[in-house]
Amino acid sequence: MSEVRYGKAGQLKEGSYILIEEVPCKITRIDISKPGKHGSAKCRIEARGLFDGKNRNDLYPSTEDVKIPVIEKTTAQILADVGASFQLMDMQSYETFELPKPEPGEVEGELAPGKEVELMKYGSNLKIARIKSE
Repeated sequence: MSEVRYGKAGQLKEGSYILIEEVPCKITRIDISKPGKHGSAKCRIEARGLFDGKNRNDLYPSTEDVKIPVIEKTTAQILADVGASFQLMDMQSYETFELPKPEPGEVEGELAPGKEVELMKYGSNLKIARIKSE
């Protein structure tokens, strides 16, 4: 299991991360209602899964502690284009592995052998986040 920290639902912002159904997600929209006669303010959170791209929604009281995943960022170099995936080499450990190609428009720029990329990692999930600037 990867590292998790906790924060109040009412303090989350768009673009931050949250665990919904134990899946790391990036918040795309957050609506905070005013406190009512019978309860505290509520936060309606709409988010997109970092690794599966699925949209998820959840509702929390604004004072509730929510799980916030700690996303690790590492660098790798693209070694080869292998059809539907890329062969990559981790720049710290020099191990090689394959990752599926990102969807068109997900990463700006052209991915090609020899380029260095930044990877997002949570648990056993890995994803190409962006091309590292030269």
